[in-house]
Amino acid sequence: MRTILDEIVEDRRAEVSKQKQEIPLGEIQAKIDFSTTCNSLSAKLLSQETSGIIAEFKRRSPSKGVINDRVQPDIVTKGYADAGASGLSVLTDGKYFGGCTADFTAARNANPFIPLLRKDFMVDEYQLFESRLLKADVILLIAAVLKKPQISRYTAIAHELGMEVLLELHDESEIEMINEEVDMIGINNRNLKDFKVDLDRSLKLLDRLPANVVKISESGLGDPETVDFLRSRGFHGFLMGENFMKSENPSLACLDFISRLKY
Repeated sequence: MRTILDEIVEDRRAEVSKQKQEIPLGEIQAKIDFSTTCNSLSAKLLSQETSGIIAEFKRRSPSKGVINDRVQPDIVTKGYADAGASGLSVLTDGKYFGGCTADFTAARNANPFIPLLRKDFMVDEYQLFESRLLKADVILLIAAVLKKPQISRYTAIAHELGMEVLLELHDESEIEMINEEVDMIGINNRNLKDFKVDLDRSLKLLDRLPANVVKISESGLGDPETVDFLRSRGFHGFLMGENFMKSENPSLACLDFISRLKY
């Protein structure tokens, strides 16, 4: 049965194929400024007195439709950082999430010193070099859309470019996809095949993860008590977008949420 994820991946591959024709990889590589160094999200999440919140800028989603299309990425992400977020995430997929690379650039320019994750569906090595050109600190690799050799290869390239890797898992069948070289492992509580949320996913997979890896719980984190509980069980980071973005003032919603954490 064809899923939403299948459609997203197919469209993303077509989009990247077109991009490669318009702007060849060599041109992307030549423009990368290697004099800039990346901010480490894993180190930030392991440091003391950090909220652990990775606050996301997301205009819409396939399951919810438009979440908030009235706010600007630079203003919102700067507000997230000022509120105490440990890291930021920006969607760059256009068709399904309403994002774009311009959103990412705006967030980067407004927040040069906080770890910034490029949230997208990585299906080609080209996107890794593009991410570095955009000055991303972290890229997302989704186990459900890649093969294990691809994860290994993409991780190696990302590290060569100075970026960190967040590997996202959804269920037990993807445990075997873990590459010991990845910097962080995220457990998405939302099933990307039907977009249903189950917070038990984080707890079910937690003990199956390598002991020394930075662990992140993603999606469906609606209240500070849930974050406090997951932190007590061993999670270091908490990726949140919709909970803040659905507010008229996402930055204020983030500030209120973080102020109620017990870290």
